[in-house]
Amino acid sequence: MAFGWIDEQAGARRRARLVRTLRPRPADSPLLDLASNDYLGLARHPEVAEGAARAARTWGGGATGSRLVTGTTELHAELERELAAFCGFEAALVFSSGYAANLAAVTALAPHGSLVVSDAGNHASLIDGCRLARGTTQVVAHADPDAVRKALATHDGPAVAVSDTVFSVDGDAAPLAALAEACREHGAGLVVDDAHGLGVLGDGGRGAPHAAGLAGAGDVVVTVTLSKSLGSQGGAVLGPARVIDHLVNAARTFIFDTGLAPAATGAALAALRLLRREPGRAARAREVAAELHARLTAAGLEAVRPDAAVVSVRAPSPEGAVRWAADCRAAGLSVGCFRPPSVPDGISRLRLTARADLSGEQIERAVRVIGETRP
Repeated sequence: MAFGWIDEQAGARRRARLVRTLRPRPADSPLLDLASNDYLGLARHPEVAEGAARAARTWGGGATGSRLVTGTTELHAELERELAAFCGFEAALVFSSGYAANLAAVTALAPHGSLVVSDAGNHASLIDGCRLARGTTQVVAHADPDAVRKALATHDGPAVAVSDTVFSVDGDAAPLAALAEACREHGAGLVVDDAHGLGVLGDGGRGAPHAAGLAGAGDVVVTVTLSKSLGSQGGAVLGPARVIDHLVNAARTFIFDTGLAPAATGAALAALRLLRREPGRAARAREVAAELHARLTAAGLEAVRPDAAVVSVRAPSPEGAVRWAADCRAAGLSVGCFRPPSVPDGISRLRLTARADLSGEQIERAVRVIGETRP
């Protein structure tokens, strides 16, 4: 039977209790949200919503084509200029998603004969970029500049190291300055995904590379998502103008994909301008993360100290994590649940989002529910 292997895999997932399901949420959900990536609380901000609506009224519902045909509007160019200036880079290129931006950056900068050195804790989009790249990939120990240095020393030719800036599972930050130093010793480039750093780290939320003193460096390329701190959708690559020009000509997820919808572009631009006007939102997100961590550990829970806005709480087992998250939901709290195969270390955990708009009462309530429902 065609696709009969699918049934076998489905059965294996059920036996391992690893079945994923979609859960549509209503527009007026009563749950306290600590599961989304809306770090600055901007997804429903009136200015962001109006930015989306205004763009849709002006440009229509879709971009109408790929960026190189009809899919580049004046709005896209405006967002790219302001995003590059805000983060301290020479140029930017907007994609339909952060996933597409990562695939573009890795594949276009790893030609035949090159070496890609990839952190073991990298996001799936970076991993897939490595798989699609024509260069050879070597996976190294997590957040280990010496491991990157040793890998680069074995290769004679073009090379690039690839890493998240803030890892999405535990929320720990990569040692960016040390990684850049290791790359420079061997003439390699550095590509980092700042999906969880933009809007949270750096001066006024300018991102982890800015905080590490790497903004504008000629050997550093940064990818970001517009769907987390900026509350919209899409992604971008930031870097030297010659790298961005290369992506326009060589990145398949740019050349052959429809441009980002005007509404998402307008929302991201409005959020970026709001963040520039209210830089304290970034610091508040970090404060909430620190408070969540302090309260959770005081309650006897094993929480990982956050470097940005992700707070990870260890669970006893995959089944325990699923049950814990479900019990939190039943008590009115939405939390993320990470378990194998989504976690590189095999350890299941709840994943909490420290949003800048959470009140003290909401933080207290979240910690109480998590403590009362622990398996």
